Amino acid sequence: MARGDERVVGRKANSIPYGGRVDNRQERLDGWGYAEARRKPAPPASPSAGSGSAPSPQRGGKTTRTLPGVLTLGAIGLVMGGAAAGLIWEAGSDWSGAASAFDNYLLRVVQFTLWQALLSTVLSILPGIIVARALARLPAFPGRGAIIWLFGVPLALPAIVAALGVLALLGRAGIFADALSGLTGGSWPGIYGLSGILVAHVFFNMPLAARMFLEAFNAIPADHRRLEAQLGMGSWSAWRLIEWPAVRAALPGVAMLVFMLCVTSFTIVLLLGGGPAATTLEVAIYQALRFDFDPARAVTLTFVQLVLTVVIVTAAARLGAHLAGEAFLSVSNRGGLFTSWPEKLLNGAVLIAGFLFVAGPMAAIVIAGLDSDLVRLFGEASVRNAAATSLVLAFIAASLSVVLSVSLVAARRALELRRGAMGRPGVLERMTDQGAALVLVIPPIVIGAGWFVLLRQSGAGVFAAAPVMVVAVNAIMAMPFAMRAIRPAYDSASARHERLCAQLGISGFARLRLIDWPPLRRPLATAFAFAMALSLGDLGVIALFGSEDVRTLPYLLLQRMSAYRTQDAAGLALMLGALCFALMMFADWASRRAR
Repeated sequence: MARGDERVVGRKANSIPYGGRVDNRQERLDGWGYAEARRKPAPPASPSAGSGSAPSPQRGGKTTRTLPGVLTLGAIGLVMGGAAAGLIWEAGSDWSGAASAFDNYLLRVVQFTLWQALLSTVLSILPGIIVARALARLPAFPGRGAIIWLFGVPLALPAIVAALGVLALLGRAGIFADALSGLTGGSWPGIYGLSGILVAHVFFNMPLAARMFLEAFNAIPADHRRLEAQLGMGSWSAWRLIEWPAVRAALPGVAMLVFMLCVTSFTIVLLLGGGPAATTLEVAIYQALRFDFDPARAVTLTFVQLVLTVVIVTAAARLGAHLAGEAFLSVSNRGGLFTSWPEKLLNGAVLIAGFLFVAGPMAAIVIAGLDSDLVRLFGEASVRNAAATSLVLAFIAASLSVVLSVSLVAARRALELRRGAMGRPGVLERMTDQGAALVLVIPPIVIGAGWFVLLRQSGAGVFAAAPVMVVAVNAIMAMPFAMRAIRPAYDSASARHERLCAQLGISGFARLRLIDWPPLRRPLATAFAFAMALSLGDLGVIALFGSEDVRTLPYLLLQRMSAYRTQDAAGLALMLGALCFALMMFADWASRRAR
């Protein structure tokens, strides 16, 4: 539906008193099929109802929209409950083995997990604030919009691709290896271990922090900026009196979000850790199941990881962190800030440095990938099969994620309308509102570990369940991001058209086709593309359930890296990164068109 059409429908909805008569002007809407819906007979009154208590078509539509949301919550509960059942079953069958896992090794793993997350958070937050301030104070900087857009790319870039980009730049055979060898006075050992983990985490989280802090800078009232200009405040005074209060309000939430992302990091630590000394809880869970085959220790590690994540997520939510993040950010700015030339030069240098830091690993992947034998890789049956498997599983997971997200959004809106403006949200409404975000409490590797143990204990085929597990977990994990893209558009359309739908008796598929679909097309496309990009690059679940029969591109890439076939790995990383980059561009385009 075009914007003009939506305005017609909105004006029409506002001009019809609830329960009143629709005049002849309603025929203008017949071109969109409303006449057919209007001529449908009203539903018969319930036999048990009085003459004045015929069921409202609005209430019936709300009931229809609530049921899919309840089923979606049940599906989420099934996936989470199955993982919990597997962990409890294994702990009960081998209690002594699970208890014996509380040893010095577990203590070292927990300490390293928290230490690397703390360092990564500090190294991401401080540059993020500096870069965000430079973006805010240089609204006319050439390429400013491109920098903000580039800072959104790591959010959808597979972690395994970014890790390879860091190695292509700073690895033992990386682009800067010779220069670094000259600086250190010896052979450059590479960047494995804590240093590699920190660089990769900053690559992902510094742009995220910068974009979130930029929102805080842009939220500073215009009156404060005018006062800054009138008083001729210098850069330090403006920071201390005007900008720091806004940053300070956003700082706890952003810091806790980054800390949580680093605590639950799996792929980066797996590829760049370099040994037992740099192992986090999630990597230890993977090693216990796939290499040591010690389910009892894996259960203990999983419970510790779960408790740690719950504590961090609870703290982050209380501090105002948006756990799903923001995929896209407006590049607009009020402008009008007075800055001296030295400050402009300094801020410009900061923006260039931030751009190079984020673009460097991406460019390194392109260079290394083009240097590999792409023609030979395309000709390998294993590569084609892995690419096809990745695309099919990601397509199904993204489709399922969008359907489940729409179900929860519609159910939440229907329950909100049912209780009215004065009522308090019930348990079901709160569950539809927050149910998807709660999945972020449980990392994918924890869900996979629980189901791995459950399938093993029940005698079912563990590796045969790989496609189902990959689709189910990725679909659920992408729901918070999909709902953030869908919910504003759905609620806005509902506010405009709810009365009209009740007046004309439009519900079910007719409502979806005529009313909901036109304003939701582009938000749905954004959510689908973003969910598919996240699913394409996931390694957490397939690392546990993958086999020679079921291999995705990230899993095949991991196998090639483990076999030291670095050129093949670079080519596969370029393919995977190009797919996710194309989806990211489409999602960004759809998001901007939706605005």
